[in-house]
Amino acid sequence: MHRLFDLTGKNAVVTGGSRGLGKSIALGLAEAGANVAIVSRGECPEVVSELKQFGVKAVSIAFDIANIPMHQELLTIIEEKLGKVDILVNNAGVQKRHPSEEFPQEDWNYVMNVNANAVFSLCQVFGKPMLERGNGKIINLASLLSFQGGFTVPAYAASKGAVMQFTKSLANEWASKGVNVNCVAPGYMATDMNEALIDDEVRSRQILDRIPAGRWGTGEDMQGAVIFLASSASDYVHGFTIAIDGGWLGR
Repeated sequence: MHRLFDLTGKNAVVTGGSRGLGKSIALGLAEAGANVAIVSRGECPEVVSELKQFGVKAVSIAFDIANIPMHQELLTIIEEKLGKVDILVNNAGVQKRHPSEEFPQEDWNYVMNVNANAVFSLCQVFGKPMLERGNGKIINLASLLSFQGGFTVPAYAASKGAVMQFTKSLANEWASKGVNVNCVAPGYMATDMNEALIDDEVRSRQILDRIPAGRWGTGEDMQGAVIFLASSASDYVHGFTIAIDGGWLGR
């Protein structure tokens, strides 16, 4: 059974892997045996050191994924430093909160560009060599707001809805060619992005009361599902979104 989840010798890329959920995902992949390239706005040597403790190769690349025209160059840099990419985890994302009637167009465009446009572009750029080789795993970060609308976050909800939907589109085209494209959808996680919710005593209690598991999620809760989707255990799983939400969607 262990071999199904073994990632030894595989090369993985995690965007936004310097902190939060991305860092936990990167650590989980490294513990499963994968070499890992962290893509983040700044280099993160301390995370690289943590990853290398698992006996794998690890590199940090400073790059803004919103710079879509440079995505091909990003792939070239990673291939030079690590080798061919077997696993892509599109974790990086941004959030802006405003009442919907006042939501600035600038913020709408920013969120959609990072969370949806850049993710689709990365799927294209990293997916092409996977298709040429006939194998590869792409894991996109969706959200509970791929299913629900949320409050004061219409751009985020729209972007994450888009990610879940184009993941299905890619899977329809690429499944027969050996490339798996799937999503994980984090629930309410105790991360920096949710600080405003956590600090809101009333809203935080409302959220917690609805989670059957009775707690906010952690980065470690993401690791099992991501390893599953990155490994041969999920070879027949295509275009699906796994909710990691403590039971929220089932409530």
